[in-house]
Amino acid sequence: VQLQASGGGSVQAGGSLRLSCAVTGIMFRSYTMGWYRQAPGKQRELVSSISPGGSTDYADAVKERFTISRDNFGDTVYLQMNSLKPEDAAVYYCNTQHRGRDYWGRGTLVTVSS
Repeated sequence: VQLQASGGGSVQAGGSLRLSCAVTGIMFRSYTMGWYRQAPGKQRELVSSISPGGSTDYADAVKERFTISRDNFGDTVYLQMNSLKPEDAAVYYCNTQHRGRDYWGRGTLVTVSS
């Protein structure tokens, strides 16, 4: 199982970024996918998740600003991030669980300047 995240970068507060995570090695459409983030000195936290059927969940801090989606033909999960705030700055990771084990992408860095 491999997850390849991309799309991070540096933006000013109020800006937008779209993260992508391409997945191989599993029947993608059957798996819940998640986006996590980890800021310096903080624990990794769940940002958003999407079920195989498309049900979504968001952390309170990102509701109404971030949108998770999935392309079951392209085996890719996305995170559209709008109205970015300095506190959104972190390394973002995509995640799935397969046979009881967590799989993580390498992580993509998001920086937000005020």
